[in-house]
Amino acid sequence: MAITQSANRVDDEHESDLSLDSLHAHSVTQHWVVMRQANVWRPPTDVFELTDRLVVMVEISGMRDGEFNVSLQERRLVISGIRRRTVRDRTAFHQMEVRYGEFRTAVSLPWAVDRNRVTATYKDGFLRVELPRATKQQVHIVDVDIDGAQGSDE
Repeated sequence: MAITQSANRVDDEHESDLSLDSLHAHSVTQHWVVMRQANVWRPPTDVFELTDRLVVMVEISGMRDGEFNVSLQERRLVISGIRRRTVRDRTAFHQMEVRYGEFRTAVSLPWAVDRNRVTATYKDGFLRVELPRATKQQVHIVDVDIDGAQGSDE
């Protein structure tokens, strides 16, 4: 939750220019803006399929290396991090739409991924993760020798 306070004050030098009604209206007023947002926000995320891979694009501008994490758990890709806001003292916000703080997005993958060929690139505010399909796993059949099947001397 973010709380912003702004106060309109009348300077002494301009006080004589105001009528009594406007002086009362402009004396000292406080405006509280209370913004409710979830602790963890979800950045815009696109997921699309190419012939041999799944591509995940996440819009997280203003980030630097080390401020976000990409992890692959089974068939689930999780991208998380923290986008920090730098605010100067005595800042009065008039409009706040850009989300800051902790973020997280998760994508369920439709197939197994070749973990050794996964790539992630961050450029122009977009994180692009490419997840190549794993090659089909072949079942390897092993011949088993049964001890004693051919008649043992023991």
